[in-house]
Amino acid sequence: MVAQARATLIEDAGQRMDGASYAELKRVIKERGLLDKRPERALARILIVDSLVVAAIVAFIAVRETFWLECLVALFFAFVTTQLGFVGHDAGHRQPFGSTRLNDLSGLIHGNLLVGMSFSWWLDKHNRHHSRPNEVDSDPDIDIPMLAFSHEEALNKTGARRFISAHQAFFFFPLQTLVALDLQKSSVIFLTQGKARYQKTEVALLLLHYIAYFGLIFAVLPFWQGIVFVLIHKLAAGLYLGSVFAPNHKGMLITEHDCQIDFLRRQVLTARNVRAGFITDEWYGGLNYQIEHHLFPAMPRGNLAQAQRTIRAYCEEHGVSYHETSMAQSYREILLFLHEMGEPLRASAA
Repeated sequence: MVAQARATLIEDAGQRMDGASYAELKRVIKERGLLDKRPERALARILIVDSLVVAAIVAFIAVRETFWLECLVALFFAFVTTQLGFVGHDAGHRQPFGSTRLNDLSGLIHGNLLVGMSFSWWLDKHNRHHSRPNEVDSDPDIDIPMLAFSHEEALNKTGARRFISAHQAFFFFPLQTLVALDLQKSSVIFLTQGKARYQKTEVALLLLHYIAYFGLIFAVLPFWQGIVFVLIHKLAAGLYLGSVFAPNHKGMLITEHDCQIDFLRRQVLTARNVRAGFITDEWYGGLNYQIEHHLFPAMPRGNLAQAQRTIRAYCEEHGVSYHETSMAQSYREILLFLHEMGEPLRASAA
């Protein structure tokens, strides 16, 4: 079923555009003011999320005598961390403000200082993803050692990676718990290489993050309780981050390296939307409008819902497959795809 669906997408990607033009779509979007910045709304969202940071710290200190409540606070920390990541994501795409300096400042504060992730590292990785989503050997988001996104890739796995890839549908969500830790590890490696645009500032802010984070935790909690708190926070944040980003592209069209496909179809056919609603929009940080976001990365988050109506109608009019589904169905599609990609390994082991 998954292979048949992907074959249909590949066939669709190779067909003539039937008059569909990204330039034409962009003109319509721009005329409707959907690319205009909304700094007041962006600032209000930033203040709300930053207030959650204060609330999390206050709660952490207030319940210090009851460890099971601290575990619940660790889950709240995970939620707040991911929301901070969404603010940094918006800043990286220059969504909130017309000023590059203001966007970079927001990214550095919410990335390096509050999340503990290098803003420059993330920006470099994420820009490469946006330019070639789901393209083999180009998109870093499908360069995951433990997972296979094609039968060929699965058959090339060895050792423990081969076993995990064979059963990757089972391992997928447990592996997502490591996402936050991996982001921080990659950030440290990146900064040690001296590649950051604001190298000294980023290093200083990252050091300040770790000093404040671990200083607060171990000043309030005994050592082993502090370790448990950190693990709950980081693993839950990883699961939240991974579960939000996975539906965006996993299980959608994957193209070969240097595939010649027009920009509009590259972005639409490789992306999946999760059906909108107030709770969904806030939980996903607007990334449930993945198609709209990939077509217009600098579009303010608050304009995505309105843009969706225009973009979906345009795609339908020009015969470009536009995929939107429920949250539950998106995960079902991902797991079915991963299960199918691991099938050759299970067959060879039988």
